[in-house]
Amino acid sequence: MSLYNRDYSKLGEFENTRTSDLSVFIKQTYQLFAASLLAATVGAYIGIFALASFFIKSQITFWVLFAVEIGLFFALQFKKKEAPLNLILLFGFTFCSGLTLTPLIISVLALPAGGVIVAQAFALTTVAFVGLSVFAMNTKRDFTMMGKALFIVLLVVVAASILNIFMASGLLNLIISAVTAILFSFFILYDTQNIIRGNYETPIEGAVALYLDFVNLFTSLLNILRSFNSR
Repeated sequence: MSLYNRDYSKLGEFENTRTSDLSVFIKQTYQLFAASLLAATVGAYIGIFALASFFIKSQITFWVLFAVEIGLFFALQFKKKEAPLNLILLFGFTFCSGLTLTPLIISVLALPAGGVIVAQAFALTTVAFVGLSVFAMNTKRDFTMMGKALFIVLLVVVAASILNIFMASGLLNLIISAVTAILFSFFILYDTQNIIRGNYETPIEGAVALYLDFVNLFTSLLNILRSFNSR
């Protein structure tokens, strides 16, 4: 059969179906992302108003919750396709993540303008997240090729953060926070393009990626603002 006489109607139907499925995938991803932020907010609220004394008295509370958070995260990776367990693990992880933000938020709220600093960090994070997401959706530049480079920088940041636990250097902490803010700004570009291209297996994977980008950008900006306001 000649190429010019071939029936392409089914190919058109396939493309329409794929586009529709991708639209549903993106919608579900951002719905889960929004719900994850809500769960984390509830966790942070409970941590600040109900568990603050436990965090202040001992660091054991934080490390126990952090261990639970990490456990839930890895469990989610293994059970990401098993509903409704995957949703339970997702919201359990994000809720626990909100709880572990309590020590940082409390330390900021203890400053004279603590409430304003938290609000500023959240506003800056939201504006940056929305702006970078829109840019990633509309630019012709491909950020999905940056995965390996971003992962390497992330390992360096983690190593520096562990080192600074023992050094307790304010300057190094500020540098780490600045690098982290830049790093996760690029992660937002990277993850957004992977989501809109359907490169994740499940909406939950995309939602977790966006959630981690948002939270890490927020905490790094909060650390930067705290450092400048503490001087």
